[in-house]
Amino acid sequence: AGFGAGLGLALASSAFIGGSFVLKKKGLLRLCGRARAGQGGHAYLREWLWWAGLLCMGVGEAANFAAYAFAPATLVTPLGALSVLVSAVLSSIFLNEQLNVHGKIGCILSILGSTVMVIHAPQEEEVSSLESMAEKLKDPGFIVFAVCVLVSSLLLIFVAGPRYGQSNVLVYVLVCSAIGSLSVSCVKGLGIALKELFSGKPVLKEPLGWVLLVCLVICISIQINYLNKALDIFNTSVVTPVYYVLFTTAVMTCSAILFKEWQHMVLDNIIGSISGFLTIVSGIFLLHAFRDMPFSPSLLPLFLQPARAQPHPPWSSADRHQSCQHQPLLPSDDKGSQSAEEEEEE
Repeated sequence: AGFGAGLGLALASSAFIGGSFVLKKKGLLRLCGRARAGQGGHAYLREWLWWAGLLCMGVGEAANFAAYAFAPATLVTPLGALSVLVSAVLSSIFLNEQLNVHGKIGCILSILGSTVMVIHAPQEEEVSSLESMAEKLKDPGFIVFAVCVLVSSLLLIFVAGPRYGQSNVLVYVLVCSAIGSLSVSCVKGLGIALKELFSGKPVLKEPLGWVLLVCLVICISIQINYLNKALDIFNTSVVTPVYYVLFTTAVMTCSAILFKEWQHMVLDNIIGSISGFLTIVSGIFLLHAFRDMPFSPSLLPLFLQPARAQPHPPWSSADRHQSCQHQPLLPSDDKGSQSAEEEEEE
């Protein structure tokens, strides 16, 4: 019963999160003539569809958090990739966004690569109290990582954003993913604080819990702002898988540094993680590089094209289907000019 409940919560989480992207995009498209999120406006706060999308995302994240209490993480985490498929299908239905064959293959490769990475990823080191969490946060490796994330995010916001934010999907999505890795660490610490609070410990007197809460609010605000900009400028079918892959990679990197997950990895897990990452990169390349390329049955090989009524036309219709060997050596204009010259010589 517990396993079934965890599986149901994980599937519901993917459905809600995938639908939230479509609802947010629908709300952003209704901003006719008003300041759009891509130009720095916040008129989307008056659209109920955008708030419905935000509510769906909150419900999905809550269901995903609850699913870890019933089902193992190796089941719940890969199922989060189903939100990419839900968003792509709903976008093609309600937003009329075309997802070609290359995009579909890219989504599948991204999901498979993420699944392989999660399967071979090491288990998280156990942190059971705020004291142990505070010791982890004081680690020099994590401090260097956090400083790098903040500096790179500031460069993306103030330097790369004004120049390339309107043309490159990676600028705003990288900001969301980098800041999101820190927000997940804050969520982990707040989860530990809630467990200690329910067990009767005086957690409210600990300053670390309040610091984590303030940092979480700031990180989520930044993520929502720049994710809205990315959704307003680019197609949902492109933003969703790119954000999922980059966010997952950033979170796994942060967890490896903060919780020392990679210290006791065996060779097969290392190979599996590298293979999964390369698969994700291949999927993102197909999805982003060929998103505007049309794909029709005429581009398929001849043996895969739909059957024709007359695959081999008779010789009587040679006047309509002339082969290259029966084409005249000279164009029609040259042929006419040549006959005129012969008449003048005569």
